[in-house]
Amino acid sequence: MTINFPALRGVVFDMDGVLWRGSEALPGVPEFFAFLQQHGIRYVLATNNSTRTVDLYVERLNHFGIPATPDQVMTSAVATADYVSRHYPADTPVYIIGQQGIRDAMAAHGFREDPAHARLVIVGLDFDVRYEHFKTATLLIRAGADFIGTNGDLTFPVPEGLVPGNGSLLALLQAATDRVPTVIGKPEPGMLEVSLERLGTSPVETLMIGDRLETDILGGQRSGLPTALVLTGIATRDEAEVAIARPDGIFESLADLHAAWASALELVGR
Repeated sequence: MTINFPALRGVVFDMDGVLWRGSEALPGVPEFFAFLQQHGIRYVLATNNSTRTVDLYVERLNHFGIPATPDQVMTSAVATADYVSRHYPADTPVYIIGQQGIRDAMAAHGFREDPAHARLVIVGLDFDVRYEHFKTATLLIRAGADFIGTNGDLTFPVPEGLVPGNGSLLALLQAATDRVPTVIGKPEPGMLEVSLERLGTSPVETLMIGDRLETDILGGQRSGLPTALVLTGIATRDEAEVAIARPDGIFESLADLHAAWASALELVGR
């Protein structure tokens, strides 16, 4: 399948590996967003990283020349809080493993942390997690608390390479509790469903752009979105060409994707 660029009305972007790597913006990023705005194409910036707050992401995006407002940023923390607010009363006590991103998102929906009485355990990536946190979570889940993970990424990219991600934390708790968590982030549908609601677009007219086959591309396909893989992040072309979740388009960078999209619109006179 190829991408029908003229039919697109919205974009869901992954961020790390698509818009930037580490502290450096990737080539052609501001120009691509100017192109989207010129053609009235809406966009949401979606990341499985639950550690940072929405405001920090907006600041980072703007720093790289990307126009973004809080309602255009969708983290797995925001998607998780949205899911919980739809399925649990606001007075449900919760226990959270995670950093400020998930804590702020849950507090914004009125949920309070109460480890002694928690009926819901929420796990996001936490770089300062200790054995005591896993002990508390395990006992709560074994006592009947529901178990939710912000995302299932097994690894997390850092300058030195790949290190354990939130999926690794979930695997530990799953082994300790014999309970499978409900996971919200890509490739599960929760985050993309909320993103489409914010965009006001249908799946077939919304492009998922990412650098990971097992999250971005698989998630887009599961939700019915056409998908574009950029090779500036995790996945390689060789991996993409033999993957079960094969993208609809493979591009060296966002700049190359921009050129292909602009060319397609020129052919139809737009």
